Amino acid sequence: MPDHTGPIGWRKSSRSAQVDNCVEVGRVGDGAAVRDTKDRAAGFFTATGDQWSLFIRAVKANRFDRP
Repeated sequence: MPDHTGPIGWRKSSRSAQVDNCVEVGRVGDGAAVRDTKDRAAGFFTATGDQWSLFIRAVKANRFDRP
């Protein structure tokens, strides 16, 4: 399980540099934390390193694309 002491280095995609409706990702232990840029105060959720790797692979394989 990721260390919940706080994400380090929030980042968002360079493709969304001019857009406010996106998410930011931060490193937490060996995993990741994700938060909504529109409501940063709402908190974030975390994923283990394995969960994050599986998610990234699924994104790259277009598993979340709409028909």
